[in-house]
This record gives sequence, C-alpha cells and structure tokens, in this order.
Amino acid sequence: MSSKGRDAMAGAAAVALSLGVSELAAGLLGLPSLIEAVGDWVIDASPTPVKEWAISTFGTNDKLVLLLGIVLVSLLVGALVGMIARRRFGLAIAAFLGFGAAAALAAVRDPSVSLGVAVIPAGLAAITGLAALRWLYDRSSDGERAPVRLEDEAAEDPSRRQLMIGLGAVLGVAALSGGIGRALVDRSTRTVSGRADVAVPAPVEPLPAVPETAELGLQGLSPVITPNDVFYRIDTAFLGVPSVEVQGWALSIEGRVDRPYSITYGELLDMPLVERDVTLSCVSNKVGGDLVGNARWLGVPLSDMLDRAGVRGDAEQVVGRSVDDFTVGFPVEAVYDGRDSLVAVGMNGEPLPLEHGFPARLVVAGLYGYVSATKWLSSIELTGWDDFDAYWVPRGWAKEAPIKTQSRIDTPTNRSALEPGMHRVAGVAWAPTRGISTVEVRLGEEAEWVEAELSEPLSDNCWRQWVVDWDAPSGTHRIQVRATDGEGNVQTDELRPPAPDGATGWHTIQVSVG
Repeated sequence: MSSKGRDAMAGAAAVALSLGVSELAAGLLGLPSLIEAVGDWVIDASPTPVKEWAISTFGTNDKLVLLLGIVLVSLLVGALVGMIARRRFGLAIAAFLGFGAAAALAAVRDPSVSLGVAVIPAGLAAITGLAALRWLYDRSSDGERAPVRLEDEAAEDPSRRQLMIGLGAVLGVAALSGGIGRALVDRSTRTVSGRADVAVPAPVEPLPAVPETAELGLQGLSPVITPNDVFYRIDTAFLGVPSVEVQGWALSIEGRVDRPYSITYGELLDMPLVERDVTLSCVSNKVGGDLVGNARWLGVPLSDMLDRAGVRGDAEQVVGRSVDDFTVGFPVEAVYDGRDSLVAVGMNGEPLPLEHGFPARLVVAGLYGYVSATKWLSSIELTGWDDFDAYWVPRGWAKEAPIKTQSRIDTPTNRSALEPGMHRVAGVAWAPTRGISTVEVRLGEEAEWVEAELSEPLSDNCWRQWVVDWDAPSGTHRIQVRATDGEGNVQTDELRPPAPDGATGWHTIQVSVG
C-alpha cells in the first residue's frame, strides 16, 4: 500500500472517530447530536426537487440514506485531509476545527440550543479526531527509513502492520462510541417525553370495534387499520424526534381569536375525547405508493378547541406549529365543514408514538399531511390566508391540498410470476371526506373494466379494501385500477408527479402467467 493510501485511511478513520465521539457526547451529556443537526440543515437547505426525488426514490428510508451520505462524504473528506496533512498538520487542525464549527452552527439553528452548548460536542469531536490522526501518522512512520521493495513490503514493513492495528482500534472505538451514543440519544428522548407514564382516558364518543365486513382477510392486502409500527412517517425531523417533556408542554391557541389561551397536557386529556377513523396520506406519495395509512385516532375535536378561543370573523387560516418550528396551514372552513379534525393524543388504542407526534398532533381528514398534520404540536394560530405561508409553500408546493381520489393494487405485486388459474387481485382505495363508491379493475390491456367487491366502509374518511377474482390465462398481462369517489368523481388517468399538489394516474402493474 502506498504512503498516500495509508494516510487517506488514517484521515478517514480519524473522522469516523470524531463522528462516534460526537454521538457519545450527545448521549452521555444530553447535548445536541451534531449528525442530526447537520442532517436537519441539509434537509432544510435542499431544493424542493431534490427532496421530492429523495422521498420518491427512497420513501421512508430517505433519512437513513441521508445519514449514510453524510457519513460517506465526511469519510471522503477525511481521507483527502489525511493525504495532504502529514507534513502540514496545520491543515488538519484547520479542517477538523472547520468541521466542528460547521456542525456547531448547524446545531444552534435550533432555538433551544445555545452556541456554548453546541461547542462542547463539536470541540470534543475535533480534538479526538486530531489526536487520532496524529497517533495514526506516528504508527505508520519510522522516521527516515529506506524504501521497501514491493515484494518484501508485507513481510518487512512493520509500520504497515502497526497502522493496520491502529486503524482497527480507532474504527472499533468509533463504531462502539457511535452505537452507544445513538442508543443513549434515542433513550433520552423517550425518557424525557414521559410517554411511558401516560394513560389516555376513555373517549366520550368511542367507536365500535372494526366489523368483520370491513376486512376482506386476504394475504398481502393492507389491513383496514394500519399498525403504528408500520404507519408511514414523513417529516422534517432527521434521525430522532423532537424532545418534548410532557410535564412542561403546553399548547397555545392564539392569533385572530377573542380569548387566546394555553392548555397543558393534563388539561387536554381532561377535555371530552372522541375516536375517529381517518386515512392520512403524504403529498409525496407516488401513484401506487405506500405513503398512506389509516388509523383510529383519539383526540379533542379541533372545533371545540377553537370555539373556546372564539374565532374572529377575519380569521381565514389555521396555522399549526411544531416544537421544531415546522408549520402547516389550512382554511378555517376545514374545521367547520363537517369533516373530522382533531387535536389527537392517541393512535390505535395507545398514546401517540413519539415518531407520530407525542404528546399531541393535528389530524384533519381530506387534506394532505404537509398542510394539516402537524406533529409535536406546540401552537395553533389563526391568521389571514395571505398573511402566512406554511413550511412547504415557499418551497414550491401548493397552499391548498385536498387529497385526491386514489387506488392501489396490493396483491399481486408488480412483475409477479403466477400460475395459470384463479387468482384474487386486491388493494385499497381512498378519498377522505368523499368516500369510495366504486372500484374498477382492468385485467389485461384490451380487457373491459370489471367492478370490484368492496369491504364495508368504516367512514367516508377511511380507505376501503377491494378485490376481484381473475381466471388468469398464460401470458403477460397489464392490470390497472381506478376508483370513483362518493361524489361521482372518477379517478383520472392523467399521469402527474406529486409536486405541487399530489400525484394522479391509474396504478398499473404487469404480471407474467404460465
């Protein structure tokens, strides 16, 4: 191995140790995670087309891909620094301090993080990385030794063996410290939240158990109620979730209201709670995508919350703000037009999971999440329609975003290989606030549309399962689905991407039979 190669490995290993130490410091001392801070900054700074591509390509794994990208870029930069800094170590000092400063500045974008606090993990990371790089340089050098012939290098170059041992030690410590630090950061978030001590009260308006007729019971078909652990998650938080201490949390109702007020978590739970089944969907969901789910939500009707504050006549927009300053905005009319809209505290029979907005979030039927579904809710403000644009609107997405009528084929999956004979083609369809009246399936390019059997609806705000029986002949077949909502609107076949207000088109798959 050339000396440049050894130096590059030393630089990359030193950066890996810096990242691990920064996570360990965050976990042990309750400090901000610099990796999370940088990730949040990258998300905020990325152009809308880049974010749309990431979500479309990687789905709910987009943040994991971003994490891997941050680590990879950091290691590559570390390798470059390692190659050029052996004889000019001042460059390494400048590079590591620059890394630390950039990470600290990313961290202080969070109003709850001071510069003095952010400097601690950044300084520890920089100092540890520099010390590791200097140590690895020393292990791979024996002064002014004579060059070693290539055929003798493996046997006669003790510095190479020393470097390999040193690299293994540094990378091992980096992985251990990073893993422990990440576990501690996640644990501290859950401990701070106080969720484990919460028992949500019974609703004053409970829903009956999901009837058997609402489930078609087919393998591969999405259940009517989506379990919490597989419910889609798209938000601006990076690796973790905001740390919300339930004892100190309060929700404020302010803006264009006559009686602004603030309510604690305990007071919120003391209000009359209701259960509602509502399907939520992300605007980034592509045709046939899985960024959609249906849950049984427990919460206070948003109309009750606003009535207590006294909504003024000039209030046109409801703005929901998260503890991490994410915002949504939707018309006031959506609270009073009969649709289900809640300040939700429970999901599928338990307190809101941390990842889905504990202690409270907004759930508004019929609106894409980016304009309505604030998680980790901290305030609700009534404004004029033109007075405020929520988080995604200046980034190129539509200000009004009703969920479009959509349908999806769950089984069989695209490019499946089937045996000739009887098969069941099934999926789900949704049009929250309008309901689904009909689903039709085309089983072959030239085939006629066939009306599917539908499950019984839980409500107009929920998706419905559908199924058709198909005697599949040999060959390659294209299968399409379209839905008609409760207002008679047939799902359009026009193919459009998610931006700026939701994808359209018929979900289409291809299967081989024979």
